[in-house]
Amino acid sequence: MWDSSFDETLRTFLPFLPAEEALTTETPLREYGLDSLATVELLAVLEQNYNVRFEDDALNLETFENPGRLWATLAELQPAS
Repeated sequence: MWDSSFDETLRTFLPFLPAEEALTTETPLREYGLDSLATVELLAVLEQNYNVRFEDDALNLETFENPGRLWATLAELQPAS
């Protein structure tokens, strides 16, 4: 599962997600308000917060479909520790 920073960051880009509703791996991000502009902004924030760069092949609708896919992509970009 993802860290609390990811959860908090993602929630700021989901205006239609009630605060009391859990963010799950399958939460449909577009249904909760993640539009194209917010996706670009979210991408920039994630790159800065996690010190990664999303490659071109990760910049697609599937990557930003739900938190599970987005976190999996982000985790792949992070250096092994």
